[in-house]
Amino acid sequence: MRDFTPDGNDTSSAARSHAGEDMLKGRRRGFFAALPFIGPAFIACVAYIDPGNFATNISSGAQFGYQLLWVVVYANIMAMLIQTLSAKLGIATGRNLPELMREHFPRWIIWPLWIVAEVMAMATDLAEFVGAALGFNLLLHVPLLAGAGLTGLATFGMLYLQRYGFRPLEALITMFVLVVAGAYVVELILSGPSLSQMSYHAVVPYVGANTFVLTAGILGATVMPHVVYLHSALMQDRIRPRNPQEARRLFRFTLVDVLIALPLAGIVNGGMLVMSAVVFHQHGYTALSDLGLAYKTLTPLLGPAAATIFAVSLLASGLSSSTVGTMAGQVVMQGFVGFHIPLWVRRTVTMLPSFVVIGLGLPTAQTLVVSQVVLSVVLTFAVVPLVMFTSRRDLMGVLVNHRATTAAAWACAGVIVALNTLLIFTVLGGVIPGQS
Repeated sequence: MRDFTPDGNDTSSAARSHAGEDMLKGRRRGFFAALPFIGPAFIACVAYIDPGNFATNISSGAQFGYQLLWVVVYANIMAMLIQTLSAKLGIATGRNLPELMREHFPRWIIWPLWIVAEVMAMATDLAEFVGAALGFNLLLHVPLLAGAGLTGLATFGMLYLQRYGFRPLEALITMFVLVVAGAYVVELILSGPSLSQMSYHAVVPYVGANTFVLTAGILGATVMPHVVYLHSALMQDRIRPRNPQEARRLFRFTLVDVLIALPLAGIVNGGMLVMSAVVFHQHGYTALSDLGLAYKTLTPLLGPAAATIFAVSLLASGLSSSTVGTMAGQVVMQGFVGFHIPLWVRRTVTMLPSFVVIGLGLPTAQTLVVSQVVLSVVLTFAVVPLVMFTSRRDLMGVLVNHRATTAAAWACAGVIVALNTLLIFTVLGGVIPGQS
């Protein structure tokens, strides 16, 4: 819990923007008052539309048509709750999730947790880096290895924007999110889906033979552990509230950010699945799971414009999510072990496994699937501590979870843990999403 002095001032000395000051003091009202705080949820939502999502959603739509659309909807609702808790944790405590874990967990468990989180960061970066390289490959017709080099240069450039504050990078990433969203609006228009089937399958659960792996895969690709860590860090020093009233007001405006960004990510994920259902499932391409093959198949079915739009969205997704993954990795390292290295060093280290995978010519579809399984393993270690901390009044103060919120959060954590554990054992047993 933040410490406030008797006169209402925060004991920290963080810089506060004039717009943020006016908002927290209630001088600005309405939607425009929240504009200084629109951005962190857009950075977080990038992880919900990364290349791993492309792989699971396209596989699901191709194999089962509209029938797993409900999983996308329900998983997105879980994601909204989890990201809200993460943002609230940063506001209430002035610390991020890894820092709180280091402060409140026994020392003997911190190092293993850090190692697990670093594995998470590498798995995240692997999927995102490979996805961006594939985007360059499809658009520019360069070898995948050359695409990987272009991806590295592009993400270095994006990370450099942090020298000018958080706003330029947030604006660029928000632009990428809007590009991906716009691309799938166009894809949906071109494919002409059935609105009645979309409405029905978005609400009514379907559980059938061989649907479990992809159901859990969608959930595992949607709720990303690295942005559960990152969102709390994005909020901890943005503008520090000086009293409980300002903390409540800041949290309300943060909700606006979440309620815009996360539903947008959900629409994109739903659009991926529906487009795949209409274009691939209905034309008999039920075993399609490779993103490169999906691009090639779109050309004869919907025309070259649709294929190009798909490649552009994949590139935008890969570049933005790779940058966010690097930011999250830095938060993890600093939070768990208090160690800081320059972002360019971390970027260089984390992209090396991607170059190895691409250089060895390993299949991109299987690479993306394996990365999602690894993320499923570590997701528990982010969600469970988050619910624990946000339920503690001594840490959260006025922003402590209501009992209903805590119950819903534990329910989400239980579903995530159960489904992802079963997914791990199923995949290790030899079942790969998109294949029967």
